[in-house]
Amino acid sequence: MKILVPIKRVIDYNVVVQIHDNHRDVVTDNVKMSINPFDEIALEEAIRLVESGDATSVDCVAIGCEQSQEQIRQALAMGADKGILVPTDDAIAQDPLCCAQILQRIATDGEYDLVLMGKQAIDNDCNQTGQMLAGLMDWPQATFASELKPSKSGGLEVAREVDGGTEVLRVKCPAVVTVDLRLNEPRYISLPNIMQAKQKPLESISLDALGMTLSPLVTRDRLDYPTPRQSGQVFVDVDVFLKKLDEDGIWD
Repeated sequence: MKILVPIKRVIDYNVVVQIHDNHRDVVTDNVKMSINPFDEIALEEAIRLVESGDATSVDCVAIGCEQSQEQIRQALAMGADKGILVPTDDAIAQDPLCCAQILQRIATDGEYDLVLMGKQAIDNDCNQTGQMLAGLMDWPQATFASELKPSKSGGLEVAREVDGGTEVLRVKCPAVVTVDLRLNEPRYISLPNIMQAKQKPLESISLDALGMTLSPLVTRDRLDYPTPRQSGQVFVDVDVFLKKLDEDGIWD
């Protein structure tokens, strides 16, 4: 089984995000960038499948700026065999359908058996790319995986948390699987692995080379901080409480 893991360059989850003065972008200068946490979990699971003998190789692909090579090298240091960068502007990298279309071409050309990816990116929280990719590829999909293992009859057995408990899906490969936080704990990257990653292949493929011309359908109009939460009030008189609800229009 040949696995493709899409990864995305995002602001590290420990960083307090600041909105740019233009209210259209966030401040990224001198800010720590990392692999999207959900993608890192997907990569860890793919590497474990290789280590257990259930998969033959793991390639990672990033869509976005040239600096995404840093995150690809990090993925190679974790254990990926090959990295692919598709350089694009930010508008395309932030559009779920554009990303799904690019991944469709990469997955088809590379003849992958499984696309294992994070359920969403922590910068835009769209949670759409995996589902769109499955639709474009006409592949079965399993989303929000909290447990994943090869099934005895072939394919994969995926457990996902739902409101009523745990749902188990069985999918045949080729398939698209998106992962949740509880699936695993990504490994620590050692210094020798970081050095070895520099020798692993990293290929850059332009949209022109893929024969693609994309136009983003999603645009960002404005970014604002959430409204500060107001402190609560304590009522000891029921009549006063009901009057307050009426004044604030809660009954409506």
